[in-house]
Amino acid sequence: MRLLVAFAVIYFISISPVCAENTASTINIPTPAIESPLASKSLLLDISLIGQEKLVTVGQHGHILLSNDGKKWQQANVPVQVTLTNVFFLNEQLGWAVGHDATILHSQDGGLNWQVQQYLPLLEKPLFDIYFKNPQQGIAVGAYGQVFRTNDGGSTWQNEFHQEILLADDVEYLNELKAEDEAAYLDEITFILPHFNRLVQDGGSLFLLGETGLLAKSDDFGLTWQQFDNFYQGSFFSLARTKTGNVLVAGLRGHVFRSLNHGSQWDEVPTNTTALLNDIVFANDERIFILGNNGMLLISTDDGESFSKIPQQDGKTLIAGVWFKGQLIAVSDVGIKVVDLSQE
Repeated sequence: MRLLVAFAVIYFISISPVCAENTASTINIPTPAIESPLASKSLLLDISLIGQEKLVTVGQHGHILLSNDGKKWQQANVPVQVTLTNVFFLNEQLGWAVGHDATILHSQDGGLNWQVQQYLPLLEKPLFDIYFKNPQQGIAVGAYGQVFRTNDGGSTWQNEFHQEILLADDVEYLNELKAEDEAAYLDEITFILPHFNRLVQDGGSLFLLGETGLLAKSDDFGLTWQQFDNFYQGSFFSLARTKTGNVLVAGLRGHVFRSLNHGSQWDEVPTNTTALLNDIVFANDERIFILGNNGMLLISTDDGESFSKIPQQDGKTLIAGVWFKGQLIAVSDVGIKVVDLSQE
């Protein structure tokens, strides 16, 4: 998702029923984001590369910022003021962003201008991640197991309910409820699933990370999911494959797990921290960074077998990051940060 510091904003939600299907038509007309000279110093929740020479970041108040050097930032034209949680670019022109009110935005000009594809304020649920495998097919996920899928580039989005994520007892309960009370069943499925925090494409497979130890894999672009054996009960927020082919996953209370066999077995990696771990970032050498709350930064030079700590002096939460032009650039609750690596 996300229960500490940086993710508190994401969870300021209340729960209400959701319809089974919707399109890009809006329920209410959103208010455009306001241009602010302090946008780069406000709460920002995700940062991503556009190609190799451009950065994009998103955050509260509908802020979307662009930079060619990581120092000077240009604010994009954004039609909403909702908190934006994630941004993804398929190529140098086509991008999508998601956020609160089940908002989905789309840019066709490299992030300078954005249009609303979905805005559902009455749903009162945020989306946390979005991924497109080509210009037409995309998936967005979020709180309480929300999944929205498009096959037409985002012109329409359909809601999906993935019962295969549930425990067997919950499936039996839902089947009984559906037979007894259809309205109660439709209400129950709006909040019975855990939060879906992150989508990670890895070759031909798509990984889904979430609450309560949820880690699942799909080989049909999320139409069906197969869960890994539950080896940790807490939330996961980031997954990445190392240069040697091993898989790392990170989450709550400083937990990092490593798999040498594509997920058949997971071994915990000691981190000596209880900070929430938000994002895994690779440098262009052997270094692996894990960004965490309270200024926690972990670094590995042995393919994730061990990590050392480089706590940042200001203690600000490192929410997401990228390796860009020889620097680790992160977003935080005080905006853009070039991370101090002098203690390595």
